[in-house]
Amino acid sequence: MTLVEEIQKRRTFGIISHPDAGKTTLTEKLLLFGGAIQVAGAVKSNKIKKSATSDFMDIERQRGISVATSVMAFEYRDRKINILDTPGHKDFAEDTYRTLTAVDSVIVVIDVAKGVEEQTEKLVSVCKMRKTPIIVFINKLDREGKDGIDLLDEIEEKLGLSVVPLSWPIGMGQRFQGVYNLYEKKLCLFNPHGKQTVEETITFTDLADPELDEIVGEKAAEELREEVNIINEVYPAFDRTTYLSGDESPVFFGSAINNFGVKELLDCFVEIAPTPLPRQTEERVVIPSEDDFSGFVFKIHANIDPRHRDRIAFVRVCSGKFQRNKNYQHIRLKRKLKFSNPTSFMAARKEVVEEAFPGDIVGLHDTGNFKIGDSLTAGEELHFKGIPSFSPEQFRYVVNINPLKTKQLNKGLIQLMDEGVAQLFVMETSQRKIIGTVGALQFDVIQYRLEHEYGASCTYEPVNFHKACWVSCEDPQKMKEFVNRRKKDLARDKDGKPVYMAESAWGLKTVQENHPDISFYFTSEF
Repeated sequence: MTLVEEIQKRRTFGIISHPDAGKTTLTEKLLLFGGAIQVAGAVKSNKIKKSATSDFMDIERQRGISVATSVMAFEYRDRKINILDTPGHKDFAEDTYRTLTAVDSVIVVIDVAKGVEEQTEKLVSVCKMRKTPIIVFINKLDREGKDGIDLLDEIEEKLGLSVVPLSWPIGMGQRFQGVYNLYEKKLCLFNPHGKQTVEETITFTDLADPELDEIVGEKAAEELREEVNIINEVYPAFDRTTYLSGDESPVFFGSAINNFGVKELLDCFVEIAPTPLPRQTEERVVIPSEDDFSGFVFKIHANIDPRHRDRIAFVRVCSGKFQRNKNYQHIRLKRKLKFSNPTSFMAARKEVVEEAFPGDIVGLHDTGNFKIGDSLTAGEELHFKGIPSFSPEQFRYVVNINPLKTKQLNKGLIQLMDEGVAQLFVMETSQRKIIGTVGALQFDVIQYRLEHEYGASCTYEPVNFHKACWVSCEDPQKMKEFVNRRKKDLARDKDGKPVYMAESAWGLKTVQENHPDISFYFTSEF
């Protein structure tokens, strides 16, 4: 198969939503249809026989939430589908934002009862900024929720999306009977007793057909006719070009937990979703069909398999063909690297791959060579753009409970910080370690993982900092003076760069005014 044919086969997308809208459950059902798994799991914090495939970390199974992006690939209708299931919780948003740089389109999951929620608004705004094509899946139709038309209005108003319904529900909650597939002109009937395995579908080109009344009842049939008429009058016909440019969002209805409406979503998705798209670098635009390989690291995960203490760098292939055991240029380190065991993923399950193509996500075993945002190429100097880094907003002192495990604690902290979920600072004068994160829940995750993956126990003490500011100066003498005067407020990050720890916004402003030659940055990538 040629490179262009391989590219045409691929669809790489992310699933995003507010926590508990059913994002991970939808991922499970997509994998089920793709034949990648035999039994779908559920995301529950109580004891359940099968937990979600994408929630592979112990803490995810216990808490019933996703705390890290997981990558899964499967084949469906001669297409290679790559899914990135992202955390919904706001405390893990930076992982999600970075993941959005590696996808070509997204599916947004919305709870029919709760409607558009805060985190969904933030994530969709990032997608819109990047002109990423969006499909909306309105979930949990087997429960009582908001009226369909009202929900579409809310999506347009709060998310600023121009929506086009491609399926429409017949009733809701107790009255839910199925959905009418507007895209394929088919009626899909819901079986409330037991999970759907094969959906019963009936082709209906004309909703005026009296047979509809016999199948769903007169009242429900009349309601469906009225609502479909309103949709046809109010909303434009679906146009794939407008969708691909990010200006139109198809909407599907269903119930992921019951496997209902998911197949319609997947069937339509493989038809309309974009193939791997060009990527912007500082030097030029990279086209997927170029002969030479290029890619970038968008995520690092330590201990995907705790028994082997392995670190995996997730690389999105952007152009050309990636091959096992071939030398590639690490742009930041300016050296060639060869990978003998590149892997593809089914969450925590990995398989060695011989080759990968644009759109694919490859896992590379990492001994500390990679940072988030690093570029790998066949030799050309390329720096991929748009991979965000974040300034910490919450800080805690790390207290080592067991001094005999100091080595394990230090190793664990360094490896977990490399994942980009938090930052580590060491105060210049006291040598005390401080963790800075964007969200409070990150502290619990770090503490849990240190104990269960590295055998190191720690607690936290509060510390009152407003911001961590990286500092630099072109004049070495001025920098030295600044360091001497502000030593008690200075720390070093894990790379040894100087960081000014500001206690308040007013204090930071004063220091900036007193040291006009010093440049202050809120992220380490300056």
